[in-house]
Amino acid sequence: MKKVSIIAIALLFCVTTVFAADFAPVPMKLSAPATIGYEFDGSDLAVQVDVTGVGGVMNFLVFTKGKAEEIGQITNGFLGWHYVNKIDTCIFISEEVDILVGSNTYVWDGKDADGGVVPEGEYTYYIYANDNKNIKTLCTSVFPFNWNENAIIRMIDDDGSVMTNPEIYTGGTDVKGGEDRTEKTHRKWVIGSDPDDATLIETTTVMAYADKVSIALDPLDHTMWFKATQTPAAGMEIAKYQWVPNGASEIQTDWGEDGLTGFSFPSYCDELHNSLAVIGETLYTINQNFFDDASPSELVYIDLEEGFEITRVDLSKWWVNIDEGGEAGGQAVGGPHDLTVGPNETLSIGAHTTCVNHMLAPYREEDAGGDVEDITLWVNLNGDYTGDHNFEETSEKPWICNDFNVGPYKYNTGVDALGFTTFPSYDMGAVTYGIFAPDGTGMSYKALAGETATIKYGNYFIQTGCPYDGLYMDDAPRGDFEGAPGWWYVGHDSITGTIGTGIGVADDAPAAFAVAQNSPNPFNPTTTIGFTLANSGTVSVDVYNVAGQNVDTIVNEFMDSGSHSVVWDASDFSAGVYFYTVKSGDFSKTIKMTLVK
Repeated sequence: MKKVSIIAIALLFCVTTVFAADFAPVPMKLSAPATIGYEFDGSDLAVQVDVTGVGGVMNFLVFTKGKAEEIGQITNGFLGWHYVNKIDTCIFISEEVDILVGSNTYVWDGKDADGGVVPEGEYTYYIYANDNKNIKTLCTSVFPFNWNENAIIRMIDDDGSVMTNPEIYTGGTDVKGGEDRTEKTHRKWVIGSDPDDATLIETTTVMAYADKVSIALDPLDHTMWFKATQTPAAGMEIAKYQWVPNGASEIQTDWGEDGLTGFSFPSYCDELHNSLAVIGETLYTINQNFFDDASPSELVYIDLEEGFEITRVDLSKWWVNIDEGGEAGGQAVGGPHDLTVGPNETLSIGAHTTCVNHMLAPYREEDAGGDVEDITLWVNLNGDYTGDHNFEETSEKPWICNDFNVGPYKYNTGVDALGFTTFPSYDMGAVTYGIFAPDGTGMSYKALAGETATIKYGNYFIQTGCPYDGLYMDDAPRGDFEGAPGWWYVGHDSITGTIGTGIGVADDAPAAFAVAQNSPNPFNPTTTIGFTLANSGTVSVDVYNVAGQNVDTIVNEFMDSGSHSVVWDASDFSAGVYFYTVKSGDFSKTIKMTLVK
């Protein structure tokens, strides 16, 4: 018995040491049936939505399913604000609905956005939710959140596995440089570290010209990274480096032209303000200048391995409007300058200088590049009041889209795992961010708890199933324009499923007993345990410590077949490893979980 106790104490000490972290957010997690039967007869449909972690608000959306080819290429809406190209589209978005931790019921009346009864068939539903009840949680106070650094978050490891502790990397902040290269510093922060310990910031330096641009990481070797910088001749060069922690990064002389720069071209830019992004084996950047009426707007494809240009795509159809420059009061070119990788190898592009938001698939036609209309999934322009410029009745420049003197100043775009796209909404009042549905339909502006009408810099999603899933942003009300004090966290989640005719009870019935990993995990102090019962019967959920002692019984009662979830509140328990066992009839399963304090 002594031997078992010693081992248990050693395990407890080890796990507590590894997982103890001062930043331990409480993620929001949603669950709802994967398939829902409905006869589309105009009756109410009740959808059960279970919430763990924290509550907030949700939107319920209904999309077509399997109709992309039939939909084809369509431009519609006021001022032709919305272009979609062979994607399923939104037919209904609910208003915000309050949700609480536990079981919630949303009732859809079976009607579309115009009030018509939706025809029978199969449809995709989405639920988007965020915490608007609790003040943002501090992730780090010592790692700045600057609007002009275009930070990136690394969430996937080199082997393709989900990282337990994602990492934030900062880009550049300079606008213009001199005739010579100067030392530029880039920083890395491991999410979950002590929020106030500045010694945990890792840096690396390079010698470069002016930069105001994100960096990009090689997805197969995160020690290799790419940086763009502006040359004295107003050109642009990209180089590949090996990250040296707290030292000088080493340029890779076998990449690109002449063994020095990865790529260069005359960018026309007086101020370099472009992002880099990597999808697969291609590095992307933008050639544009929103200060110059003669500037192009191009997406540039660069071979990730060799460093040579592959092709360019002309984006000017939506990003350049000569009539908006000069006496009209705007700029002919709106950008873009922000690149964000979305789900399924998509690329979200945006800019703070314009009303345009744009989602495309760079290799949609299999070959690199092509016509911008073909590779575009959706575009949102002026006309639906989400992200619009100069829409007010009092505007001196009515409906001018390319205008960097009005809000919302969309300093970056964030894209979650299901394709919901967000942007910060500075100069739009006491709201935090605007949001587009997965087809680019404008949904609304979101206001988080304690929001004011001050500046907002940006937002980033983590949605990989790690303990730090959620929405990350600045908290500018506590800072100023030159740099908000650190990174802050808000609970967020989105899920999807199918609503269809003929999906009956038999189809929804579980085929087998199953127990899911608790979420969140690690957790503090509550976590949710989900399980599926093939048959009705008495169910017990018990918690054991590492010594095998039963320390708590969460539930012991009769339950019907189907999906269930229970919440364990570990407020009175010490940090460490625990095990939970779900038992029903002859079936049982035990899974490990970790409590952090």
